[in-house]
Amino acid sequence: MRFIAGKTAALSAVLTAVLVVPQPASAATQLIGNGTFDSSTAPWAAIGQTTVAVESQRLRVDVKAVVANPWDAMVAAPTAAVLNPGKSYTLSFDAYSTVAFNATTTVQYKATPSANQSLATGVQLTTTSKRYSIPFTAATAADTAAEVTFQLGGSGGKPVVRFDNVSLMETQTTRPTTLFVWNQSNPAKFVTANPSAGQTQAISSNIANKPIFEWFGGWFSDITQAVDTYVGAAQAQDKLPMLVAYNIPNRDACADQSGGGAGDAAGYHTWITDFAKAIGTRHAIVVLEPDAVAAAPCVTQIGKNPEDQYKMLLDATQVLKAQAPNAWVYLDAANATWRTPDFMAPLLVKSGIANTRGFSVNVSNYFTTEDSEEYSVALNGYLSSSVGAKAYVIDTSRNGNGPYSDSTPEDNWCNPPDRKLGTPPVKQTSGAEYLFWVKVPGDSDGVCGVSDKPAGTFDPDLAVALING
Repeated sequence: MRFIAGKTAALSAVLTAVLVVPQPASAATQLIGNGTFDSSTAPWAAIGQTTVAVESQRLRVDVKAVVANPWDAMVAAPTAAVLNPGKSYTLSFDAYSTVAFNATTTVQYKATPSANQSLATGVQLTTTSKRYSIPFTAATAADTAAEVTFQLGGSGGKPVVRFDNVSLMETQTTRPTTLFVWNQSNPAKFVTANPSAGQTQAISSNIANKPIFEWFGGWFSDITQAVDTYVGAAQAQDKLPMLVAYNIPNRDACADQSGGGAGDAAGYHTWITDFAKAIGTRHAIVVLEPDAVAAAPCVTQIGKNPEDQYKMLLDATQVLKAQAPNAWVYLDAANATWRTPDFMAPLLVKSGIANTRGFSVNVSNYFTTEDSEEYSVALNGYLSSSVGAKAYVIDTSRNGNGPYSDSTPEDNWCNPPDRKLGTPPVKQTSGAEYLFWVKVPGDSDGVCGVSDKPAGTFDPDLAVALING
């Protein structure tokens, strides 16, 4: 196998003095006041048969009577600014109920709510907290004073519903040009948790302050919450989020250092749909399923059909194109020596590269940028006759010293010694569209080479070794 993912622990929202990411003047405006309910319910108002209170920093809404219509029991809050007709927005929130039922949420103009609703959609509440992320386009109306409502009537009972982390932001009209630095990346979390460690200053100055991809897979119990939290944080800073989708069934079939993935094709379709919907209409970059195309032939070792892998990838590209239209998606195309360009090109075509912006190469590997450029150009030569030449990006996170040469193949890719950080992330005007740090520098490839940490675990000594080369 040629690559291992960087698994991320549960997301938190703590900034510390060790690693501060300033909020730029161009940050997107939060249009909901008090969406976290730290101490007050204001400006949220109970309407009809409801009462509201703050409970454990959540908004508790009690439905007082059985009512027939959703709007007979509701809560509402005004938006902090007028909506721009025709512009794209995302409403996000956490919610759960004492009983499962289909509630309604709206974003509507206050003077004529029933006639002018930008958003009116059912929300299936459950008894466990879930994240909901809903994109919509603002309607045209004479009155632009708007409000967000949660309509809780019509359930046939008197549920108690709790809300938290309510957010409403407009999608940037212009695609952000600056890449997002996430204060909860694995290196940043190490810096935060270990301010006095000997490795902290080097990691803070050389890795944690750089824009690094965030990896998403089945280790998140609520993929909508994980993706929406990350993308929303980038949106709030008017920065471009970078995500890796890494949950295809039979993952890492060639080496199994990072095996797993969704249970079957249906489960993967549901997962990638939730992933894409959580991005919604917001701008993003997505590297889709590192190694999945190149590793598909290996699934025969476990009695699976490679053609099923390509079909799942094709479906994923279609879902992302439909549900996350402003995401630039790069289908992974392995690296400069694993598969030849003539071998990879038809597999990328059947895996849906026509639905994407292009392909990624060298993810989690060590080949030089020059070798990766040569491979990408050759690959485009084969793609040009079918889907046309595509944009491509190169992972330079660990290629500063090029590949490691050893007689044992695993030693070439699994935490080899004496490797070095490559060119920091940058958008280019020729060749690769971006040089990226897709692999998180310091995340282990597995218990192998110079690290004894499991795959995806951050190893500060490995990080410092990459810094020092």
